[in-house]
Amino acid sequence: MKIGELAKITGTPVETIRYYEREGLLAAPARTMGNFRIYTGAYVERLSFIRRCRLLDMTHEEIRALLRFKDDPRQDCADVNSLLDAHIAHVSARIHELRQLEEQLKRLRECCSEPSEAARCGILRELSQPLAEDRTRGNNHVTGSHPGKLAQ
Repeated sequence: MKIGELAKITGTPVETIRYYEREGLLAAPARTMGNFRIYTGAYVERLSFIRRCRLLDMTHEEIRALLRFKDDPRQDCADVNSLLDAHIAHVSARIHELRQLEEQLKRLRECCSEPSEAARCGILRELSQPLAEDRTRGNNHVTGSHPGKLAQ
């Protein structure tokens, strides 16, 4: 099948399929004489696996690790369990951070009980205040929510 059919079967945009190939999650497929990519049913299964992992918010590195096990089915799956346990712990930590963020936003919302001129808005005034040292320690934003940036 061509890339468009693979995209349709798996519900994956063509550009995403190409991206997964560049990232090494999908092997480069064979090509026709006209240089079209040709995919087999194995690509449907692998791409579906990758998509399910992404829906579970797994990183590309986690997916690569799982694919190594999938590609060598005789391996012991204890490390698969460990990987999933670590991912669950990461998700739990993110949920905790999001709850802290929610509480901060609720407190901020309380700064403006009645709408008025923006110049008198308690929310805008609070957001303009310098951060106190104790408020800058890991609870200002969700860690990892913006790759490449610190949680500040």
